[in-house]
This record gives sequence, C-alpha cells and structure tokens, in this order.
Amino acid sequence: MIVKRGKKYWVNFSFNRTRHRKPSPDNSYAGAQAYESLLRQKLARGESVVAEKKQQEKMPLFQDFADKWQKTYVLTNNKPSEQLQKECMLKKHLKPYFGRIPLNQIPALKIEEFKSQKQSEGLCNKSINNLLGILGKCLRTAQDWEIIDKVPKIKPLKVSPKEIKYLNEEEYNRLLVAADDGGIFYEMLLFSLRTGVRIGELTALEWPDVNFNNGTVTIRRNIVNGIIGSPKNNKFRTIDLACDILEKLSTRRKNNGLIFSDDNGNYFSRFTCRDRLDNLCLKAGIKRISWHALRHSFASQLATNGVSLKTIQELMGHSDLKMVQRYAHLEPITLREAIKTLEPKKNLNLWHNSGTISEKALAMSRVGIPETSKNAHK
Repeated sequence: MIVKRGKKYWVNFSFNRTRHRKPSPDNSYAGAQAYESLLRQKLARGESVVAEKKQQEKMPLFQDFADKWQKTYVLTNNKPSEQLQKECMLKKHLKPYFGRIPLNQIPALKIEEFKSQKQSEGLCNKSINNLLGILGKCLRTAQDWEIIDKVPKIKPLKVSPKEIKYLNEEEYNRLLVAADDGGIFYEMLLFSLRTGVRIGELTALEWPDVNFNNGTVTIRRNIVNGIIGSPKNNKFRTIDLACDILEKLSTRRKNNGLIFSDDNGNYFSRFTCRDRLDNLCLKAGIKRISWHALRHSFASQLATNGVSLKTIQELMGHSDLKMVQRYAHLEPITLREAIKTLEPKKNLNLWHNSGTISEKALAMSRVGIPETSKNAHK
C-alpha cells in the first residue's frame, strides 16, 4: 500500500508476517510503487532491506530510546497527566526490566516473562495491560522512526468486566442528608450526582464556567495529580444544571476563582475529597464508594428513567458509545418487552382457568385471528 504523509510517499506492506514501512526515494506515486516492488524482490531473495547506514549504527538500548521517546514524542503529543503517568511507568516497571536490552532484540518470549513477573508481584491484569500499551507504543514509534524493522507481538491479558458501583436513589438521598450541613462538600456531592462530572473536572471548575442565564455549566478543565489539563478525550461539553444546583451556587456567586475550593481558595486534593466522602458514607450508613461511583450513579439514574444511551454518552463526555453500554441493563424496556411492542394489539382472551396461555390462541393471535371464547379451540 502506498501512503502519502505530508509531501512524501511511503510504502507500507507485509512480507512473511513482518510489516515494512519505508519512505520512497522517488517522491512520486509511480516511483513508490516501483520501490515497493524492488523491496519485495529483495525480501524474496532473502536479502536485507535495512539501509547500510542503519545497519552500521549501534542499536540503542531500550532505556536510552525510552528516554528519547519521553522527551520528544510524549512531551509533544500527550497531556501533562499522561506524560506523568508514562514517566512513572517507564521508570518503575519498563526500564528496570527491558532497559539493558537492545531495542531490536526484545522477543515476544521476554514480554510474556514480563507479564508473568508482574502478576507474581501482585499487579492486576488491567495494570499490566496499561504497561504493555506503553511498551507497544514506544516500540511502534521506534519502527515509525525507522530505528527497528518490526515490533514483537504483544498480547494483552484477559480482563474480567469490572463491577460498576453506584448508588440507588435511596442511598444517594441518604448521602445528601448526611452531608447537608451547609458546607461545600454538600454542594460538591449534589453537583456530581446531578451532572456526572469527574472529580478532577469538579475541583477544576471556575465561576466563569457557569452560565446563570442559560442554566448551564461548560466543562473545560480536568485536574489529575495536581496537574491542570483539558477534559478527558480533549472535549469541552456543556451540561444543563438542575434548579437545586443553580439555587445553591447563586447564593455565593462570584466573577472569578474556583467554585469549590478549600478555605484558602486552593484546589482540593484527591486525598481530601476521598477522606471526606468516606466519612459521609459512614455517617449515612451506606457502602463505601469513590467519587467516580457518583458519576456511575448519575448515568444509572438516567438509564433507569428511560434516557437514551446516546444522550447519556454526550452528558458523560465519553468518546465511544461502548463506554455507556454497561448501563443498558438498567433501561426500563428490555429486549423481550421491545419485541412484544410489535405484536398485534388485540383484546384476546388467552388465559385458561389455570392461568396458562392457550398455545393455539397464542398462535392465532400472531396472525391476527381473535379467539371468540375460551372454548373456541375445541
């Protein structure tokens, strides 16, 4: 396949299950086709298609390339919170294990052994998959930069569906009652349950984000580990505010500054928010939950009330509808009930004295023939 990136043509093809991506020396479509044909012929003869200059260069160790990748690709393309996450995972897990291995000598077996070791250290499969994702992206970047020819196969571990924790209506009303002391955390809880915002989005809200005339709030920022960035998926979204939230906020309305802050006007830390919520759950006599569970509670309540999954997706700020499929079982109309809405709406006497459905009557109803009496089938 010929691909044009910017002003340059690249050849992109597989040979013996190995992917080859190379810039064409002749910067034209026809020249790129000829170059691909030449490469395929060389590979068929068992010759190397690696440039001589590249063969003579010393292959960098993984730890050296990882540092370069962090300073160039990650700092350029990732949000600050993602940069910090990758830096920590490289330093703590990936560089200690793969660091002294040349970049082109990381076999699939070594990756499988890495997965096994991390499991023995107590890491869950989801955390290990996160590490494999960073490793894979790092190696694919090396391939894109023509430092290595191919990336070893990286197979993620199976992860069981995570149980969704959320509060039902009675539980979150008890939580609100427990927090209703006029303090700032009552407003934070109410805001979370009525909007479904993430805790980082909540603590980063500023007064200009609220439009009191329209009764809306625009989510523009997210704070993760003390670092301010854009919301997840880099998408701003606007949410209508319930009357009780607007009433609470209007009593202390300001022109600027944080909406929810400590006594000194600073951001709440995630540890402070966690501890306060734990205490309120204990006071309310409900199960201990996280702030993210309040977000699930918001979505679950919407699904229970018959709101479409597409609308929930927009309100939650998810990039993919798959993320809200977890709430599908809460929708009031089940698959069986949905099919029943297509059946003929006849005033049929389908029930025997025993309370079971007459099989013949049910069959007749499907073709639109009414049963005139309970003994009509005899």
